Amino acid sequence: MKMLETKGLYHDFDGLEVLFDVNLQVEEGERHAVIGPNGAGKTTLFNVITGTYKPSRGEVFFKGNEITGMKPCDICRVGVGRSFQITSTFGRLTTFQNIRLGILSKRGIRFNMRGKVDKLENVTRETDELLQRINLGGERDFPASALSYGKHRALEISLAMATDPELILLDEFAAGMSRDETHNAVELIKTMTKGKTVVLIEHDMDVVFTLADRITVLHHGHILATGKPEEIRQNQEVKDAYLGDLEVAC
Repeated sequence: MKMLETKGLYHDFDGLEVLFDVNLQVEEGERHAVIGPNGAGKTTLFNVITGTYKPSRGEVFFKGNEITGMKPCDICRVGVGRSFQITSTFGRLTTFQNIRLGILSKRGIRFNMRGKVDKLENVTRETDELLQRINLGGERDFPASALSYGKHRALEISLAMATDPELILLDEFAAGMSRDETHNAVELIKTMTKGKTVVLIEHDMDVVFTLADRITVLHHGHILATGKPEEIRQNQEVKDAYLGDLEVAC
């Protein structure tokens, strides 16, 4: 089953075309990377898929159902989670409170009930279990703003997953991380996304070729190539446009 599909997707900013006839297909359960030079339209594609932007033309489908132009909150509710290129957490709330918000959303508990949230033992238990899984149990009561960069990114990735989405979009999750932090983030994603479908934007080719089952290359707003990692690695058009002779890990 196709978990995500775009058909003839176009988007422009005041007449400046950014996406041109993008036809993307992501199968259920696969990890699919979207790569390309800066300005290729990768984040714009994510913004259109998740409802931040409405496409100029074209359609977006999730599990065969059209979601084109739906509000981001409604797209989240049907089962699509997303992290952002720039860290996006609630800095004044603790790590525990950040994750709890996602779990409350998953359970359909409105935030105006926060005064009673501490009494919801099942929510507290699930939140603590997730914190342990992401190795942030020791920072449970730290403000999110006090976390190291790598742990802050891990928190954001986990927030995208806290609503238990079927499709997870990750936008440059490894940006700015050290080698060790990147390794930990990759292992976190492998663990946390078992049985899920993942689409990721990433410039770190070691990460891409480690995680991705298939890769789509965007160039000047259109799809240049889609294929398995080895096919993309050997594609001369992709080398000329983006990869060059870069050596990347398998």
